[in-house]
Amino acid sequence: MNKEWKRVLQVAATYIGTVVGAGFATGKEIVQFFTQHGTYGLIGIIVSGLCFVWLGSKMMVMAHEIGAESYQQLNNYLFGKTIGKIVNFFTIFTLFGITSVMLASTGSIVKEQLGWWPQIGMILTALLAYLSIMKGIEGIMIVNSLVVPMMLTFSVIIIAPYIDHFSFLQVSSVQLLTDEVNWMVSPFLYVAFNLAMAQAVLVPLGFEIKDRKVIQRGAVLGGVGLTFMMVAAHLALSNLPYTFQLDIPMSEVIKHVGVWINWLFLIVIYGEIFTTLIGNVFGMARQLQTIIPMRESTWIMVILLLCFTIGQIGYGSLLTALYPLFGYMGLAFIFMLWIKKSKS
Repeated sequence: MNKEWKRVLQVAATYIGTVVGAGFATGKEIVQFFTQHGTYGLIGIIVSGLCFVWLGSKMMVMAHEIGAESYQQLNNYLFGKTIGKIVNFFTIFTLFGITSVMLASTGSIVKEQLGWWPQIGMILTALLAYLSIMKGIEGIMIVNSLVVPMMLTFSVIIIAPYIDHFSFLQVSSVQLLTDEVNWMVSPFLYVAFNLAMAQAVLVPLGFEIKDRKVIQRGAVLGGVGLTFMMVAAHLALSNLPYTFQLDIPMSEVIKHVGVWINWLFLIVIYGEIFTTLIGNVFGMARQLQTIIPMRESTWIMVILLLCFTIGQIGYGSLLTALYPLFGYMGLAFIFMLWIKKSKS
């Protein structure tokens, strides 16, 4: 494999690892945005995949063209400095909350699976995150290059029993009419929320990668990979009659595959949390450096310490209120990204 294609695969892996999180691994996000719409969830996934390919590529290329080192600079370019400041403040506030919850959830995983004190899991994760982020965008790409193949392997395993099951392609016109608005809006809400979050990593990634072709090919491969993972999860979850009642729907899917896959599932969940967490911290450190000039290592430590503290207090109820607002802001973000012309 030549150096260029190795870089393309790293960009694709970083894109996938940044977008997917714990909600994706558990199946909750897929159920909420797609599977609950039945047959039309699959159409929604294809629409989402196309948007991930196009808008993800455009975001990274635009960051490359305008020399945006952080998402603050991209938002200022898209919205103008005044509105951009509001968008950036709201983004970093939400990122702090979500990252704190992610860090806390790693403690929960360690407690439930190993019986350790949850704070030990959080501290170990914070240390691993610090070491990864200190290597810059290269470190983040390396971590994603290790974790994403496991995510894709897991998707292959859960989709295998349903490859010859084509009934999901049957379309009911009655269902389309009764669920017309929701299933059509869901793909755009899903892309909006995830790309608004992913800009913390994708903007610096676009800035760091000097070859435009590498960025575009990486975005295409990343978008295709995301689409495959969504399709795999959707097909597997569609075969559970009580999917909507479960907190972790995917846990029921793996029960039918084999006990051995439980450990892979656990690693995938932890990996998806970790890749998103380090991306968020990296993006926040980049932005805060432009506001208060301090060494990046100092900002990374400050952010991880704050997230650790907030994770002890709890942020769930506040996030419940913030999520819908952040979703609307995400829609504004992808709309501006859509209509804004590139410099070239």
